[in-house]
Amino acid sequence: MIRVIIAEDQKMLRGALTSLFKLENDIEVLAEVSDGKAAWEAIQRYEPDVCLLDIEIPSITGLELAEKLRHAGSTCKIIIVTTFARPGYLQKAMDAKVEGYLLKDEPIDYLIEAIRKVMNGERVISTDLAATLFIKQENPLTDREIEVLRMAKEGKTTHDIGKTLFLTNGTVRNYFSSAIQKLEVESRQQAIEKARENGWI
Repeated sequence: MIRVIIAEDQKMLRGALTSLFKLENDIEVLAEVSDGKAAWEAIQRYEPDVCLLDIEIPSITGLELAEKLRHAGSTCKIIIVTTFARPGYLQKAMDAKVEGYLLKDEPIDYLIEAIRKVMNGERVISTDLAATLFIKQENPLTDREIEVLRMAKEGKTTHDIGKTLFLTNGTVRNYFSSAIQKLEVESRQQAIEKARENGWI
């Protein structure tokens, strides 16, 4: 029996997956949760064979949770199930050594078969995504620009960042300005989003 945990914030999809898995003789759903924190707790409690993670779940994202599980030495197989066909996300998932990365528009049979395949030691990536592994976009940002964007993503102000990195507010703003130019966006928030999508922060 393959023991599965589902982490998906869309209640209807989560319920549909659970119902469909129940029709399979070799798959058992141990828990279905709506956020990353609950997923982490469920994985610690039940020690599942496979965890299906959506990327955009609240509290801890699917990718962050995958990295956390790997650092913790968890043997749970991880399948990311997402609507995002972004090279940066896929690259981050591969770096976290997930066993599967599937798009949500795949047929349910493909997902069920993917669960069985990862249990047999295979890695499964949606066919449409396989090519993006070879289109790794070069990161134009310096280490310092990455650092200030990452800190801004965490909600820190220009003043907070300057204080932490021993920089003046003007210098911090210069780093933001430089990052915005390099990423060809119009605002700090867009720079954070683009860098995040590409797996640079």
